[in-house]
Amino acid sequence: MSYFRVTDEQVSEFDEHGLLVVPGLLNAEETELLGRIARADRDLVASSYGRADGEGGTVKLLVENEVTDDFYGAVVRCERIVRNVERLLRDEVYHWHHKMILKEPRVGGAWAWHQDYGYWYDNGCLAPDLASCMVAVDRATRENGCLQVVRGSHRLGRITHGPVGDQTGADPERVAVAVERMELVHVELEPGSAVFFHSNLLHRSDQNTSNHPRWAFICCYNTRTNSPYKETRHPEYTPLDVLPDEELAGVGHDQLRTSPHTGSV
Repeated sequence: MSYFRVTDEQVSEFDEHGLLVVPGLLNAEETELLGRIARADRDLVASSYGRADGEGGTVKLLVENEVTDDFYGAVVRCERIVRNVERLLRDEVYHWHHKMILKEPRVGGAWAWHQDYGYWYDNGCLAPDLASCMVAVDRATRENGCLQVVRGSHRLGRITHGPVGDQTGADPERVAVAVERMELVHVELEPGSAVFFHSNLLHRSDQNTSNHPRWAFICCYNTRTNSPYKETRHPEYTPLDVLPDEELAGVGHDQLRTSPHTGSV
């Protein structure tokens, strides 16, 4: 079986637009495993916390700063994600953090416009040489609050950020001009499809006003040469033990057999 690898043309597309959408990055079996494990994971649900969006809603999420010994950690280490981020960033990468976004029907809150580097800057990273891969656990649509991006906005550089509810948002004056002058894109995804995006890309999401959940799993990476110059809650460079693509599903099946109701093996 062949697995996704970015082409030279897609690297150029990422350079220009700041994002790359990949249909079916995880196959049907892997996607089903991710959804089953996440929704059976009592630790994930119990440990998730909310962040008010400043619009009356709250986003629930769980962030892990270390590579976990479970299926989530296997996805983080998966060859088809790690090697492609390395191609896009042109450097060896390591795990920065990973998180599950739990945007539930009718109650899932919004994310304010922001750049990830808008606050990762304060974690001791000199350069915006970071990127994320967001994998859709559920179908992501406009109605259930899919990711929105301003195409090409990573080329604007880091924008000043400040508090928005419990979140950190980009300067609304500059965001308004960027949205006016550049293309706003709603990134609708089928389960298992993914989007790679640059840490300076402006992005947000609306509240989930639909009857359908939108859970998403996000793997975030920093480059080896951009390891933080000071100690923060995020890790310094540690080489990743990259998992071969063909072994990913096996890790998920093992976890379901050994620990079907928790998030750890």
